[in-house]
Amino acid sequence: MNVQKKKVVIVGGGITGLSAAFYLQKTAREQDLPIEVVLIEASNRLGGKIQTVRRDGFVIERGPDSFLIRKKSMDTFAKDLGIADELVRNATGQAYILVDDELQPIPGGSIMGIPTEVTPFLKSNLFSLTGKLRAAGDFVLPRSGVEGDQSLGHFFRRRFGAEIVDNLIEPLLSGVYAGDIDQMSLESTYPQFYEVEKKHRSLILGMKKTTPKKVPQKDSHSGSKQGAFHSFRNGLSTIVEAAEEQLEPGTIRKGIRISTIEKRGNQSVLQLNNGETIVADAVIMTTGHMAASQLFEPHGILQGLKEIHTTSVATVALAFPKDAVIQDKEGTGFLVSRSSDYSITACTWVHRKWPTTTPDGKILLRAFVGRIGDEAIVDLPDDEIERIVLEDLGKIITINGKPDFTIVTRYKEDRPQYRVGHRQRVAAAKAELQQAFPMVKLAGASYEGVGLPDCIDQGKAAVEDVLNGLFER
Repeated sequence: MNVQKKKVVIVGGGITGLSAAFYLQKTAREQDLPIEVVLIEASNRLGGKIQTVRRDGFVIERGPDSFLIRKKSMDTFAKDLGIADELVRNATGQAYILVDDELQPIPGGSIMGIPTEVTPFLKSNLFSLTGKLRAAGDFVLPRSGVEGDQSLGHFFRRRFGAEIVDNLIEPLLSGVYAGDIDQMSLESTYPQFYEVEKKHRSLILGMKKTTPKKVPQKDSHSGSKQGAFHSFRNGLSTIVEAAEEQLEPGTIRKGIRISTIEKRGNQSVLQLNNGETIVADAVIMTTGHMAASQLFEPHGILQGLKEIHTTSVATVALAFPKDAVIQDKEGTGFLVSRSSDYSITACTWVHRKWPTTTPDGKILLRAFVGRIGDEAIVDLPDDEIERIVLEDLGKIITINGKPDFTIVTRYKEDRPQYRVGHRQRVAAAKAELQQAFPMVKLAGASYEGVGLPDCIDQGKAAVEDVLNGLFER
């Protein structure tokens, strides 16, 4: 007897949608569940922000370049896809903060900007004596009296003062979000700091107590200390290509958008822009929040998601012959404090951090521009962005001649901002959806974490919700 298969539509083919589709099909095979999976992607390529360019022996990332090893889900996904042997760790090296036209080393013992070793902090030129004395206030200040969410800036300025925040904590913590530390939600970005203060009062003493003592791991080939990040030998697109190859034939539909969604009993009726109609038993929405909000606007729900702001950023990869760039500082890159008069916000010395990306005799730099309140540069033509980046870099390192080539990548209104109250906005949206469309789930970078492992975790959680709803597991 033929059992009617349950149709699950996944909207969006970034890492969230790909992992959701893979684990849905994997579970269906292992548990013999009657499921048909359809993945709909509006563009003609999968991977979302993940996009690797392989050119002239270089491996260049347009979007994210790595992921934290301690967050296990990306490594697990690679293992489940059979590509774990392609993983590589970053090479470690000194990182810097650019303050007052000088590259200053990030003090040893800094954990996400929190000083846990006194001597390197006192010796650092990142801060004045007054700034150092103010930071010592953390040892005696009482716990914050704030109930509920607050901004990262408010939380850290109270404990350490403005100088430490502006010159160390802000560049380190706001970068991944391209955000404003005085608007970013503590609860939704770095809740562990609130918990440390609650338990230990002093952040310095609390971080020192709670951070496990690291036994330096050595790479068996180079003997150097191993890094905390993973990528793939041939770029992050490796995982996208493997997932696409292993999804069952007929799963993926590219170049198609959903025009409308309607409810019919327990099912959702999706009208596609090619005139086709799909009746789905469940839907996992992994698009950005604005696309979800627009799709459900006729139903009067998810409109609170429009309060999640976005910002625009661009990356500029520059390839050079080795002798064209003179770097007198050893290291893997630098961040730029907001007080510095530069357009770039950070720069990675990719050839040092990820040696497998760059051919012998070459140098690869990757600069970042654009952040909240400073986005106009992203709209400039490629050659103008390249000129500005080279001018900024030329103040810090010696560059002779032009790059062999440059790759500029823009992400317009693309980086979600987790502002104060973010968790409540997301919870309200999910509650609305549960009430009106109980078999439609939200997952992705707009909601509960922007990192690649966070997105996979959300995709897998949505899969569990769908399976429990369909089969009362």
